[in-house]
Amino acid sequence: MANTSITRQPFWLNKTRMAESLGISVQAFDKWGVDAVAKVGRESFYDVRSVLDNRLKHQGVKQQPTGPDGENLDPLIEYRLLQERLRLTGAQADAQERKNKVQDKDLVPVGFMVFALGRLSAMLGSTLDTIPKSLKRKHPDIAIRHLEALEREIAVTRNEAAGLSEAIPEILDDYIATLDEGVG
Repeated sequence: MANTSITRQPFWLNKTRMAESLGISVQAFDKWGVDAVAKVGRESFYDVRSVLDNRLKHQGVKQQPTGPDGENLDPLIEYRLLQERLRLTGAQADAQERKNKVQDKDLVPVGFMVFALGRLSAMLGSTLDTIPKSLKRKHPDIAIRHLEALEREIAVTRNEAAGLSEAIPEILDDYIATLDEGVG
């Protein structure tokens, strides 16, 4: 129920006059949902501050896009999506370029090199094991102490060859460091 004891202030406008001052219809003003400052009798009064607060609140809500569930969406989502697409396209182009270099045999993946050198060191190890026996067959008069010394040296070399595939990452790091020093 309206309070009749409130005295009307000179800066308050009724609904009709406020709508006229804003240049909109009374129906449009009703749709804004502005809260009245006071009611005197059947007449509702509004001030500029309440209208301004209502419009700023409405503008803030209007600026924030919402999803189907009413949650706020990121206003820069399209920009970020475009950035991610550009980054993905660049990464795909780089990957294709590397793939082409591998197919042209200009580039060899490190995984393949570790595998190939591991097989090579195993082949070298088995070949090195046969050297003392081959030497004994060709030169039966060779002293056993000479063959044992040769076998010891071959064992050291075979072990170094077997560890080659495990040393590849360190060798690669050293190689990259020398490339960086040459550029700087």
